[in-house]
Amino acid sequence: MKTVFTTILLLCSFLLLSAQHLSLKGSIIDSLSQQPLSYATISLNSNDKILKSMLSDEQGNFEFTALEAKEYQLSFVNMGYLPKDIAADLRKLNNPLLDMGIIKLVINKQQLKEVVITVAKPLVKQEADRISYDLQTDPESKAKNVLEMMKKVPLLSLDAEDNIQLKGSGSFKILINGKPSGLIERNPKEVLRSMPASSIEKIEVITTPPAKYDGEGLAGIINIITHKDVANGYNASMNAKQSFVTGGPSIGGSYTFKSGKLGITSYGGLAAYQQPMTIQSFNRETSGSNANTLYQNGERSNHSRNGYINAELSYELDSLNLISGQLGYNQSHSFNAAIQYSETIEGDVLQQRYSLGTVGEGNGDGLDLAINYQLGFKSNKNRMLTFSYRYFKYKNSSDDGLAVNDAFQYDLPDYQQYNDGRSSEQTFQLDYTHPYKKLVIEAGLKGILRANNSDFSYWAFNNQSGIFVEDSGRSNAFRNSQDVIGFYNSYQYKLKDWAFKGGIRVEKTFIDANFISTNSQLQQDYLNFIPSISINRNFKNGHSVSLGFNTRMQRPGIYQLNPFVDRSNPAFERSGNPDLHPTTGKILQLSYSHFKKANMNTSIGYMFINDLVMPLSIYNAATQVTRTTYGNTGGARLLTFNFYINQPITKLWSFNFSTRLNYGKVEGMVNGVKEANEGLMPGGNFSTSYKFESGWGMNGSFYYNGKDINLQGGGNSYAGVSLSINKDLIKNKLSFSASANNFLTKYRYNRNFTEGLNFAQRSEDQNYARTFSLSLNYRFGELKGGIKKSKKSISNDDVSGGIK
Repeated sequence: MKTVFTTILLLCSFLLLSAQHLSLKGSIIDSLSQQPLSYATISLNSNDKILKSMLSDEQGNFEFTALEAKEYQLSFVNMGYLPKDIAADLRKLNNPLLDMGIIKLVINKQQLKEVVITVAKPLVKQEADRISYDLQTDPESKAKNVLEMMKKVPLLSLDAEDNIQLKGSGSFKILINGKPSGLIERNPKEVLRSMPASSIEKIEVITTPPAKYDGEGLAGIINIITHKDVANGYNASMNAKQSFVTGGPSIGGSYTFKSGKLGITSYGGLAAYQQPMTIQSFNRETSGSNANTLYQNGERSNHSRNGYINAELSYELDSLNLISGQLGYNQSHSFNAAIQYSETIEGDVLQQRYSLGTVGEGNGDGLDLAINYQLGFKSNKNRMLTFSYRYFKYKNSSDDGLAVNDAFQYDLPDYQQYNDGRSSEQTFQLDYTHPYKKLVIEAGLKGILRANNSDFSYWAFNNQSGIFVEDSGRSNAFRNSQDVIGFYNSYQYKLKDWAFKGGIRVEKTFIDANFISTNSQLQQDYLNFIPSISINRNFKNGHSVSLGFNTRMQRPGIYQLNPFVDRSNPAFERSGNPDLHPTTGKILQLSYSHFKKANMNTSIGYMFINDLVMPLSIYNAATQVTRTTYGNTGGARLLTFNFYINQPITKLWSFNFSTRLNYGKVEGMVNGVKEANEGLMPGGNFSTSYKFESGWGMNGSFYYNGKDINLQGGGNSYAGVSLSINKDLIKNKLSFSASANNFLTKYRYNRNFTEGLNFAQRSEDQNYARTFSLSLNYRFGELKGGIKKSKKSISNDDVSGGIK
């Protein structure tokens, strides 16, 4: 290992020293006062195209590096000064550096009504309820993918495994053009890695989602906006990656085509994952009249593969009528094997012993289909009426066989359990946007028809007949329907330095649950009011303050509702609860931002959550089984603090730092006993990158996730590191990267503890942490703009636990 990293460092050092690219520099001053002009915009142009742009430093200095030997034009723009253009010829130089000397800008004293001065768009923009990052203003977007560019977006970061984090949290929703995508929900980092950043207009971080959005994602929403300009051509990318010891091969790609009024965008990929054998253990101590201690130790492995494809089509009937559609499909298959040894001791006496061998298989697939019709108005192009329809279904089945061996005082037979879970939903939506001067009014109607089905069965081996016989007492068929009618109305008003957004969402939900095998039913309905408001104040020199308040609602998902009892570990059973109702929460957040040379954002928030859906564990002394299910048993309070900064140290070296300090308290009733838990949950991420002039780059990161808490216990903290190198080849068309994650430690241990009435239990799972990967990314084609999209579409993100 030392030899490998020494070789890499020597190679990068050699490439850095041997690079012979050209550079030019200079400094900008006020022509009258002779004082340096800091943060002026300088653009490097060639043939009327902007190649690079930057801001002058505090002393007015600037420098462009890694240039070719040709003629350039420099453009200088600063607020209150006349723009200036200067030619720079690098074709005949005696040394690799051209010093432009001192450039003087003249104050613009004339105020001519017919003169319009065009300046570069700001890179970062703060709005009342969101922060946006303009990828088209950043020249690096031409050579990078969307995932790489997310490292530069305020409030976003990537951990050592390239998982996206919003304010240090993984609780968020990703939308594309304001609508959900089954493709993104399944594996966002792999899809975004195959998506070229040049096809994206901007990335929005919505910290206070307005009333038009449904509900999931307490940290906020990431909204990826694609190009809206129409142009002809095509663009494509391909990505191939190999990871080991864990992981496996994966390939992905994207293709965008535009011809006349027709546009098509598609993404797809295949991936395989392998987890070698690792160990796990359980320990449970009970008290009372039959106090005992349970010890379980075992090994497990799993293999999986999945594939996905997504396509979007857009057709412009004319300038005011647009039809767009989406079709997505994904499929997965998994196989797992495990062996577990179990002993129960009462005092010093062995009470029970057995070993359990498990072989399981799982299959799943999902279909996502949507169509939108957008109608514009001649009187105002921003006035729109949109009709949308979406059909989404998902199926997941599992088949587990369990064999008992070496039994002592254990009389349960071999058994098999099957579960076939299905979910589907149809959504009808109408949206209307009406701008009036500085006021924008939005309103909409929405109807969701959602069905959740589960058929599960338990089969025990009969020694006399020699076959497996179904146990009807442990089998059931479950049907659950959720019909939702919703309405929203929101208002947005903008002044010079102020922005206001407010609105309310009203939803009526009807639930009908049917236990077919037991001939029992459950019916209930409820009405929810979901208000939201956000205020933003901009100050001089890039300072801004935002205040937001909103109410969020999350309906329980199929995995929390499904009454299927998982008995893969006979001492610990798990099931859902069909009696669950939605969780509601109120969120207040105050944030301060400063975007100039360095990008900085800090925020504090408070969450007040009622009827929280939480896992509940109860120990039955008679059966010696811990049963875990879900319940709306209590509430939670969470105080949050987040800080983010992106700082360029030099023109080639930069770093990102984010940290969070959350303090939470949760309380509720478990088996008639009031339980409470509270504690500090810290976390942070630090990353740095250096780009050599030769095209090589090096990146390093460190992340830390503190402990988490729940009603009856919590989990442990863990940390990780990552190093990677990358190289751009063939005029930034082909790129290569290699990474080493958590190379200092082989395993990571996930430890969880749960305590309740007359019991305390601990679990420990061993997982491979050390991984290595190699990847290639190839981009080709030419597309001046992207596909025109419907500005309004369906976004169903109200389900807690989700339909994954």
